[in-house]
Amino acid sequence: MVRTKDPAIRSLLIDRAAQMLAAREPVTLRSLVAGTGVSTMAVYTYFGGMDRLWKAMRQEGFTRLAARLDAVSPSADPVRDLAALGAAYLSNALAGPDLYRVMFDAGFELEDAAAADETLHCLVRAVERAQAAGRFRDDLDPLELATQSWTIGHGLASLVATGPLPRQALAHGVPLLTALFTSAGDDPGQCRRSVESGWRL
Repeated sequence: MVRTKDPAIRSLLIDRAAQMLAAREPVTLRSLVAGTGVSTMAVYTYFGGMDRLWKAMRQEGFTRLAARLDAVSPSADPVRDLAALGAAYLSNALAGPDLYRVMFDAGFELEDAAAADETLHCLVRAVERAQAAGRFRDDLDPLELATQSWTIGHGLASLVATGPLPRQALAHGVPLLTALFTSAGDDPGQCRRSVESGWRL
């Protein structure tokens, strides 16, 4: 009889490993499971060993981010949606700052790099919708603008979720995104209203 794997145990081990790395604690097979109520065998059962646990940790960060982004329902206002995707990105980082750190650690390979790339491509599609709606110039590169938008979100996330700035600093996202999207061709007043509508944290 094949036992069904419990996703809660998998998440428990991933979160604990991320917390230990953030605290600069040595992560070994025994230290990882200490106090969790699961055996060292669980690491093999769920990941096939410690090496694959590292890959799974980084991938899990992008999996959770993708779920947050997918929860943003497209509206009639694509600029609002771009801001909402940025807010979802930040919410994900704030909900799991330890795992967020691991997501961008290139020392660990990704299990599925294409799935991670998809988190950026959803921003690209939102930019393309804004272009089609006449909010952004036709001559701009959607990937470039999406990357610039992501840079703003990532900078705020790094400084607030895992860094020195207080949560109130997240409010800087509104003027930063408004300036970026206005430079892309959007009307300043309309842009500000759209960004404020989407930037809900």
